[in-house]
Amino acid sequence: MPLKPHERHVLDFLLKHLLYGTFGGFLFGGLLLATDLGGIRTLVMASEDTVLFLILLFFGLFVTFGSVGMGVGIMSLGEDKN
Repeated sequence: MPLKPHERHVLDFLLKHLLYGTFGGFLFGGLLLATDLGGIRTLVMASEDTVLFLILLFFGLFVTFGSVGMGVGIMSLGEDKN
């Protein structure tokens, strides 16, 4: 079922903001591991399940930051009527 032009525009808008958010999550996760904040990198690297922990960490960050990115995009569409 083909999308109508306005539906395509809305999905493109949301996808663009989702990508901004996931990039922010990736950057935050990378900085978190690079600075070893709270000893998280040390704990993850010492574990037998390093890959699993990294996947869970970045998946959670992607979902959180992606949702925030879409939310900011949607909230910025409104007009203040004072």
